[in-house]
Parts: sequence; structure tokens; C-alpha cells
Amino acid sequence: MEQQRTVSTPAGVLTYTLHRKQVKNFNLRVGRDQSISLSVPMRCSLEQADRFICSKSSWLVTVLERQRSERLPVPPEPDRENCRRCLSAALLRVYPLTEPMGVAMPELKLRRMTTQWGNCHWSQGYITLNTALARCPEALQDYVALHELVHFLHHDHGAGFYAVMDRLMPDWRSRRQTLRRYSAALERC
Repeated sequence: MEQQRTVSTPAGVLTYTLHRKQVKNFNLRVGRDQSISLSVPMRCSLEQADRFICSKSSWLVTVLERQRSERLPVPPEPDRENCRRCLSAALLRVYPLTEPMGVAMPELKLRRMTTQWGNCHWSQGYITLNTALARCPEALQDYVALHELVHFLHHDHGAGFYAVMDRLMPDWRSRRQTLRRYSAALERC
């Protein structure tokens, strides 16, 4: 059960989506789109949910303000042909790093995604890159392409995965941090 709620808090008026679920604890999330979502146990009253939002209001406002200030402007998404050219170039730039490790050149698929920059389908031999990634600088495109290629070697985000990323792209953590500031590119144009 989902319900939109608006509550007056010490930090100002906040609107959130209340989800009643089979959960034991309250789960509070702030989305990239600045949405606030609260999942609560089925037995939780509306007053309890509103009080919880009030108790977290200063933290919520801080997170929302930080998200707004950290966002970087992004150019419009290129057409499909330019997007393919741009992201294929990123894959070609970083593929030589993984080729000596036995990674075969994967098929590249493009798709509009709203929550992730890319994903790897290692068992089928392809990676999917988010078309929104074409709106980001080349260094960030390279990071995502390499991240997905390394998944052909390590299917999860375990220590082995990060060891390979550290070796192949020592500054990958700062690139990942910068990429988070481009979250506006994930939103639909």
C-alpha cells in the first residue's frame, strides 16, 4: 500500500511516499530525483510515520540540499547514432586494459536506464550502457565501461573486483564520486 503524505516538520514542510510492507523496521530513502520514501511495518499508524519523518527532518533537508548543490549541469542527450558512437569509443578506449586478462570484446547494447549507468551480462557476453552516460565526460564514460568489463573477471563487487579496478584505473574512486554528481543525467529529458 502506497500513500503520499505531507508533514510540517521543524525543518519545513516535507512530502514523502509512505509504503506499508512486510518489514520489521522503518526504511527511509532519498532518491536521486529528490523523492523521500518511507517503508514501514503494516501495523504502523500514520501518526508514527509522520513523527518518524519529523525526527529525521533536519537530516532529510541536509541531504536534499546537498543533492541540489552537488548536481552538475548536463548537456542534452545526443541522438541514438551519436550516443552509440560515443559509448563505443569509451569501450574501445578501455578494452585494451582487460584484453590481456582474457576478456573477449563484448557486444555493446544501449538502453535508457533511470537507476544505473551500466550492467554486465557476462554469461551472455554483452554489456549494457545507459544512453544517459553519453551526456557525461569521457573520463566517466571510461570508468563505467571498465567497471562493466571487469565484471567479466569478477562477477560481484568483492575484493578481487576492486583489486583489478585499482590496478587498471587507480583513480576510479574519484571518477565514481564525480559520476554521482551527474545524477541529473539519469532523469528523463
